[in-house]
Amino acid sequence: MDIDTLRATLGDKAKRVEQIGGQILVQGDCLEVMPLLGKVDAVVTDPPYGIGCATGTIGKSAKHKRNYGVFEDSEEYLLSVSVPAVKMAISISSVCILTPGGKHAFEYPKPDAMGVFYQPATTGMCAWGRTTSQPILYYGRDPRLGLTIQPMHYIMNEKPSTNLHPCAKPQKAWDWLCNRASLQGQTILDPFMGSGTTLVACQNLDRNGIGIELDPDYFNIACKRVDEATRQPRLFSEPKPKPTQDTMTLE
Repeated sequence: MDIDTLRATLGDKAKRVEQIGGQILVQGDCLEVMPLLGKVDAVVTDPPYGIGCATGTIGKSAKHKRNYGVFEDSEEYLLSVSVPAVKMAISISSVCILTPGGKHAFEYPKPDAMGVFYQPATTGMCAWGRTTSQPILYYGRDPRLGLTIQPMHYIMNEKPSTNLHPCAKPQKAWDWLCNRASLQGQTILDPFMGSGTTLVACQNLDRNGIGIELDPDYFNIACKRVDEATRQPRLFSEPKPKPTQDTMTLE
C-alpha cells in the first residue's frame, strides 16, 4: 500500500502519517489503526508494562519525560489496551515477538515459545532482587525454520538506544530481535512505536516498518531517529540462508 492510499484508508483514525526511507510512521490509536492495515509479515513490539511511570530501562534518567505522556502506564491500561492490541497483532501477522515485562507477562495469550533478554549488569529491582532477565514471547514459527537454528536469548549489555523515552531498548538488541522475526524485504509492524527503535532496526536491516504511536512528542522523536537512520550506511546485510541437512523434532 503506497503512502497516499494509506492516508486515505486511515482517514481521521490517523493524525499524521509520515514515510521516511522505507518506514511508515502513523500517529494514532493502535486499536483504531491496526484493523485498517491488513496483513503484515511480523510484529515486534515492547508495550507498556503496567508497572507505573517511574520504572523502565532508564527510568529517572530519561531527559524527555518520565512517563508515557498521553496515558498512564497502569495495570488497567495494560489490560484494556496493550493486551487487546497484542491479540489483534497476532491475528494479522505470521510472526509476533513481544517483550511484556515480567510482572504481567501471563496476561497475554499463551506463546508458542519463550526466550529471554539476559541483563547481567542491570540495576533494576523487584520484590525478589535484581531483575537480570526480561521475557520474550514468541508467536508463530521462526521464518528460518528448516534453514538455520538460532538461539532464543540475547545477552544485553548495551545502553538504551535513546534517553528520550522511559523504556527505550538498546538498538543492537532490537536489531537482533527484528532480524529473528523476519527476512529481508518483509514488513514489520510495531503498534507501540514509542521513540522508534523498531523502525530504526527495520531501516538498519532492510525491512519495511510500520510504527504506530499515540503520543505526539514521541512520534516526533521517532521521526527524527528514523530520518537519522536513513542517513547512515547499513552495517548489516543478511546473506540468504542456505538449506542444511539439520533435522528437528517439533513439539
